[in-house]
Amino acid sequence: MAHTYVLEQVDIFEDLTSGQLDLISELCAEQNYDQGEVIFEENTPSREFFIIAEGDVDIQIDPDTIGDGTDSYQPATIATLRRGQSFGEATIVDPALRSASAKCSAETCRLLVIDRDAFLALLESDYQMGYVVMRNFAADLSLKLRQTNLQVRESLL
Repeated sequence: MAHTYVLEQVDIFEDLTSGQLDLISELCAEQNYDQGEVIFEENTPSREFFIIAEGDVDIQIDPDTIGDGTDSYQPATIATLRRGQSFGEATIVDPALRSASAKCSAETCRLLVIDRDAFLALLESDYQMGYVVMRNFAADLSLKLRQTNLQVRESLL
């Protein structure tokens, strides 16, 4: 399938077979963004997640969402993601509001977009694939939590 090569690079899809990656590829829609264009904003509903096929994406938080309401802060980039990385995947287990914004930081970005409901239906139709994806997702989430804890400790010291 057209997107399988990119999907092979995604951590949450590690250890899936080529046939399973082909099934995920069928769910992918492509979206293109130009530099500075917002992909999604913090505190908006989440119904899909993204994989970077080309370009770089900045993940940003807006301190004003927890500030004093004076709108005096600029969004802060907390991570820059590159080809083969996923973002917004927390929607797989929690379709709550987005906890950060995402913005194209390269000249152009080509993203693969996967709808949450379609993805969950696929995982439910193949429990082995569902187990592998959720195991990988848990490991990825654990790593991100550890990194965040270290950043909090550093900012407090």
